[in-house]
Amino acid sequence: MDTYQVIEAPHITEKSGLQKSQANRISFKVHKHANKIEIRKAVEKLFKVKVLDVRTVNVQGKKRRVGRHFGKRSDWKKAIVKLAPGENIELFEGL
Repeated sequence: MDTYQVIEAPHITEKSGLQKSQANRISFKVHKHANKIEIRKAVEKLFKVKVLDVRTVNVQGKKRRVGRHFGKRSDWKKAIVKLAPGENIELFEGL
């Protein structure tokens, strides 16, 4: 899998902001079929940081209703990446 296809977007929430400040962990929305090794290599290559640990979560899409029609949001995968002490990503510095 191509490095640029692995990481889809940063996942910025209140909880991810707390994890960034307390444990130096960053959350990303990643490709559904990416594994931990591919995620580690992609983050290290794109952001030029040292990754200590990668944890992944398969997030189930929520069921939604619009009027009388029901639907479902897509399932997606979240990766929580722990950076080495002293490492940071400028994209997340404001959090």
